[in-house]
Amino acid sequence: FFAGMVLRESEFSHRAAEESLPLRDAFAVLFFVSVGMLFDPSVLIERPLQVLGVVAIILLGKSLAAALLVIALRYPLNTALTVSASLAQIGEFSFILVGLGAALGLLPPEGQSLVLAGALISIAVNPLLFKAIAPVQAFLRARSGFARQLEARDDPLAELPTATEERFLSRQVVLVGYGRVGRRIALALTEAQQPFVVAEQNREIVERLRGQGIPAVYGDAADPAVLVQAHVARARMLVIATPDAMAARPMIDTARTLNPEIEVAVRSHNEEEAQRLRDDGAGHVFLGEAELAEAMVRHVMARAEPGR
Repeated sequence: FFAGMVLRESEFSHRAAEESLPLRDAFAVLFFVSVGMLFDPSVLIERPLQVLGVVAIILLGKSLAAALLVIALRYPLNTALTVSASLAQIGEFSFILVGLGAALGLLPPEGQSLVLAGALISIAVNPLLFKAIAPVQAFLRARSGFARQLEARDDPLAELPTATEERFLSRQVVLVGYGRVGRRIALALTEAQQPFVVAEQNREIVERLRGQGIPAVYGDAADPAVLVQAHVARARMLVIATPDAMAARPMIDTARTLNPEIEVAVRSHNEEEAQRLRDDGAGHVFLGEAELAEAMVRHVMARAEPGR
């Protein structure tokens, strides 16, 4: 856990995440197999009311507490609903606590089965909660003035400052992602004196960029509001430097809807993914291995010329 926190702050965080995917999948399989071996299905028949009570605490009590805390920190309603849906489940840390409680005699044996049942049900229901975010938000916005006030709360990092120069608001490059690839692109744009706006999900990076005088917007660029704040409607080009190709599609759709003439450049990690993006009309797709191979071939051929 702490190693993950350290890596998250490193410039190699994206690479570490990519290379640890097989390990993550293996642990996920081990996790669910272990839970299945511990779970006693008879608890659903013998103690249905207690199971419902545990599930209610997880889905309602925990979610409501998380939503109220996020609202108290003055974040928008959408953020509060997203966080509450994310926390409407329990996992391995709960099992550790349950095991410790049972070992110390603080929890009866059936308590472990109740918690396991609540965990399994909450994990299974969680995707449905995420799908319900938009309808719930629309319902609250239509029926509650307080909800509309929460919607009106603006994160200062989620929009460009009013003092942003005009050259960053028209014919600029919108750069999504400021990781290893994004930083190199930003450096080249700066050297070429080409105005650009960065859209980044890391608040610390956005704050640092603004401190350096670089216009930056905080948020997930798959959300149309983020690209709107980056003034993509008047941009010359959209450059998607994030490694998530699935998230690139809604970004491209939003950009093309607001600015049909915009050029798009997007990165990809494999041939199949790159071909799907090309078929979807993503614009110019850069495949990491192909670009590296071409650069190496140019170097080798140049050095292999007669007389060199």
